[in-house]
Amino acid sequence: MSQHNVSIIGAGPAGLVAAIRLAMLGVKDVTLVDRHDFPRDKTCGSAISPKGIEILKQLGLLEEVSAHALWINGMRLITPAGHDVRMIGKSDAALICNRRIFDEILLRRAEALGTVFRPGLNVDHLLMRDDRVVGFQAKDETAVKSAFTIVADGAKSRFALDRGPRRALQTIMGWWDGFAHEPGLIEMVFDPLVAPLYGWMFPETENRVNIGICYEDAKLEKNGRELFQRFLDKYYADRISVAQPSGAWKGHPISYSTGIANLTSPGRFVIGEAGRMTHPATGEGIYQAMRTGIAAAEAIASVLQGHTDEARAAAAYQTACRSAFGTSFRGGMIWRRLIDIGALDVVAKAANRPFVQRYLAGTMAHM
Repeated sequence: MSQHNVSIIGAGPAGLVAAIRLAMLGVKDVTLVDRHDFPRDKTCGSAISPKGIEILKQLGLLEEVSAHALWINGMRLITPAGHDVRMIGKSDAALICNRRIFDEILLRRAEALGTVFRPGLNVDHLLMRDDRVVGFQAKDETAVKSAFTIVADGAKSRFALDRGPRRALQTIMGWWDGFAHEPGLIEMVFDPLVAPLYGWMFPETENRVNIGICYEDAKLEKNGRELFQRFLDKYYADRISVAQPSGAWKGHPISYSTGIANLTSPGRFVIGEAGRMTHPATGEGIYQAMRTGIAAAEAIASVLQGHTDEARAAAAYQTACRSAFGTSFRGGMIWRRLIDIGALDVVAKAANRPFVQRYLAGTMAHM
């Protein structure tokens, strides 16, 4: 049985950034586990928002990520009533970086800073001492003990604290090579098929795009593949007919909440999508994952280095998450209601005015 300062369950952006930030703060003896080895594919639109880019700058990773990403400076927006609006900025605002590449970059930085990565470990249960989490045991009976355990195991987390039934958005997506698209332009389509959510086209390289839909289906009654095919036929049939599909379509849930609570217990910090911290209107999760990874790392480091006690650090972490996302998540639900009543169509009618375009683009970029 190994003993560590910090163990992290899950090597997505949340867990990886937590490991990087811990190392930057001088915390040693951090172990990170995941069921899979790297590189590995992830079902994700792979968009990094302006807030996410600021975090990459803070971590010193923007230049490396940029070398493997496509910068975005504009958006094509199609409203439920069919209004088609193009908004082009004066400078690059977002990045698209395939998750296979992005996560690999984060992992290699974490390892370079001293994190020990143990792939192929499928965690079975948390180890407890009274009411305190003191590590975990894998299905192969490997036991890892630690002063703190960070739970970063994603949408279907088995190790987060109980918060009742999960709310989830459903997504399905695919990839195409040789798909014609305007350089630097993403497409977001608020079609009635999926509204108040949306479909998208995000270019990952000059030659490859990912296309998907995000929709709500609380009772799991909809056929996602049929819905996606109808969406593709309606908006992308011509361009897809001369493109080459790359791999199979993939789907996954996005776990979300408008309330931020129950993220800690003695010895345990829950981060990223395991804590349901994704945006309820856009499904964005990479920025939130990285932001929570940083906040948890800072809280844990403050305890290990004797600057505060665990109770205060845990409270500070939860407060930081509420401050970062509370208004945004509530705003996301308001945005969804506005889509339902046709407000986006009203705004789109005036979108030939530059100040309206700036307002709409800024609202969507910083939700």
